[in-house]
Amino acid sequence: MILEHAVLPVVAGREEEFEAAFRRARPIISSMPGFRSLALRRCLESPQLYLLLVEWDTVEDHTEGFRGSPQYDEWRALLHEFYDPFPVVEHYRDVDLG
Repeated sequence: MILEHAVLPVVAGREEEFEAAFRRARPIISSMPGFRSLALRRCLESPQLYLLLVEWDTVEDHTEGFRGSPQYDEWRALLHEFYDPFPVVEHYRDVDLG
């Protein structure tokens, strides 16, 4: 399992609009092969920041499957206008602690 992590810096004053757009975008990503789960959290100290956590079967399910799909164009059209600057997306794997 791979965990996608992104801090989403939303333009101040557009948070409610972003959340509404994200509600519409969620079914797009959740329908993708390899998708497992999604969590979106809003920062208490900096309310224009959101933490997006998405679990995928493999990193390629995200980077090639989702990002290379027509559905990603829909996702981008709904959400990318809200970010300033554009978020950094990173992927994490579990650490075997024995």
